[in-house]
Amino acid sequence: MKRRTLLTAAAAVPVSALAHHGWSSFDQDRPVYLEGRVKTVRWANPHAEAVITVEPTLRLPADLAQRQMPAQSQSVDGAAIVAKTRLPESPAGDWTVEFAPLFRMSAWGVRELKAGDRIEVIGYIAPKVGDGRLLRVEYLFSDGKIYGLRSSPAG
Repeated sequence: MKRRTLLTAAAAVPVSALAHHGWSSFDQDRPVYLEGRVKTVRWANPHAEAVITVEPTLRLPADLAQRQMPAQSQSVDGAAIVAKTRLPESPAGDWTVEFAPLFRMSAWGVRELKAGDRIEVIGYIAPKVGDGRLLRVEYLFSDGKIYGLRSSPAG
């Protein structure tokens, strides 16, 4: 019985490892910008997730470089990230976006997203996970506010 329990637990580890992606799983040297409508949302731990639909006419906003990125408790160079931000090669279509854990979303005061909401994000693409359309969000632009999701708000 102990052996069966141990084997079952060991078999579950790869599944749970695939379900959660740490920052190191994403290409942090190439931040990308997406803007779209929320199609579906899962507001639960280990982190909130959404599927957003990105239009084929996506462009970088003219004011992106002038946006003031919020200070975070962890040292994050927002200006450098924004300066390197580009569009992904083929942005149009559905993207899965991973946000921060719920406790951090709450610390920032992010309201629960709903289907139909329009959001903008800067984040990092996971190297070839599934269809290659998985993005970890560094900055969320929603309701006229900017949230830094790598850590909690500074101060």
